[in-house]
Amino acid sequence: MSVLEIRGALKRFPGVTALDHVDLRIDRNEVVGLIGENGAGKSTLLKVLSGVYDLDEGTVLVNDREVRFKGPRDAFDHGLAMVFQEQSVLPTLSVAENIFLGREQDFLRFGFLDKRRMNAAARELLGKVHLDIDPATSAADLTFAQRQMVEIAKALSLDSRIDGEIVVLLDEPTSVLEAREIEILFDIIRELKSRAAFVFISHRLDEVLEISDRIYVMRDGKVVHEARTAEAHVHELHEKMVGRAVHHEYYRENKQRPPKPEVLLSVENLGRAGHFQGVSFDLHAGEILGIAGVIGSGREALARCLAGLEPADSGTVRIDGAPARIATPWAAVASGIGYIPQERKAEGIVLASSVAENMTMAALPAFAPRGLIDHRRERQIADGWIRRLRIKTPSADTPIGKLSGGNQQKTVLAKWRIAGARVMILDHPTRGVDVGAKEDVYDLVREMCDDGLAIILLGDTLDEVIGLSHRILVMKDGVVSARFDAPPGAKPDQVSLITHMV
Repeated sequence: MSVLEIRGALKRFPGVTALDHVDLRIDRNEVVGLIGENGAGKSTLLKVLSGVYDLDEGTVLVNDREVRFKGPRDAFDHGLAMVFQEQSVLPTLSVAENIFLGREQDFLRFGFLDKRRMNAAARELLGKVHLDIDPATSAADLTFAQRQMVEIAKALSLDSRIDGEIVVLLDEPTSVLEAREIEILFDIIRELKSRAAFVFISHRLDEVLEISDRIYVMRDGKVVHEARTAEAHVHELHEKMVGRAVHHEYYRENKQRPPKPEVLLSVENLGRAGHFQGVSFDLHAGEILGIAGVIGSGREALARCLAGLEPADSGTVRIDGAPARIATPWAAVASGIGYIPQERKAEGIVLASSVAENMTMAALPAFAPRGLIDHRRERQIADGWIRRLRIKTPSADTPIGKLSGGNQQKTVLAKWRIAGARVMILDHPTRGVDVGAKEDVYDLVREMCDDGLAIILLGDTLDEVIGLSHRILVMKDGVVSARFDAPPGAKPDQVSLITHMV
């Protein structure tokens, strides 16, 4: 028997049909995987099921009864809880206050909030997600992974209020979790399947295959494939997602050309106390230098120092052979360094601004020679890059926050091409990006090399670092522990890198 079903779901936005008569069913005690390219309609579907969006046409059934949610609170009261990709934990509140936000009346005593009772109830829920923290802790003091578990604990608070089975909607819950944290999350999901059903969105197909019982594939707002996990195959799922066979040269190794002799960036004995020390390398035009390492190895701090976001306190940096002091992001931009940040929505884009405005913001003086922005020229340039990168957007004037993650990332890449960056720092450039958009990003990375740009890559996976790079530095405990050449046809294997990472 199904606990949740959607029939003939149609949802339109200006210029876009986000859901095109979608049918989907979640049975009791099962995990349903939902996969597809960015813009396929996955997140829109979950927002319909969680009461954020209303359908233009179609029906939602909970326990075989038709419902029409008045909003997220109504969906929550019907047993549907959403764990958003962007997270909805409020940093100014405590953990307990976040878990029971909007339900404070359950803990009123003589008109006053009984925080002791609220904290005790929160502690019980935190135990279900294996999170041993004080419920009175401010959410601002939590790690991303801990906030994710608080979100899930909030969803599980439905357990004591709903007679039937609850449904937890997970939108990219693992996108910035480490391997051990993902294992814990999956263990929790397995433990809770006797009481809850789950919808699980992820771009990592290995995760979907590991945790799901059934899988739906979406493309262009439609469900194009459904399969039992035991009968699903990775290559078939890839093809269903993108509507074509995935090219066997996934990382475009066949397009890897030797770097040019010209050294664009030279780093000598660079260090930042408590993070990394003694890092040296030369980066040539047309070269991709991959940096591998676990969290805390120093590679993220190194990237942020070179982007001017954190100060280095020792060593030297040279651009085109001349000493450069990169103390601020503006200094990095002025030196020709572009940065694609790990947290795209926090540091890479302005969500309320248009696609065109986001593309041109790093080169704004070029579009405002007399102090006034030439919007016509701005849109012309943006339109050219939208076509070149196949960015799915109704227009260049569309707010970038309405685009999918992959299309936002393409916009950020276009921003730095427009700004004329010669050195690009790519910090997890395909994180939260689907397989089809990843291929587009890889093509653009190879094009940048052909155009003579130099690239520092912190990949989302070791496979990505190995497949794209010309050379690889491995970092461990803040120092470079190994160096590898990675020419086409003679790439190092993962084990060789891992040996020097841990």
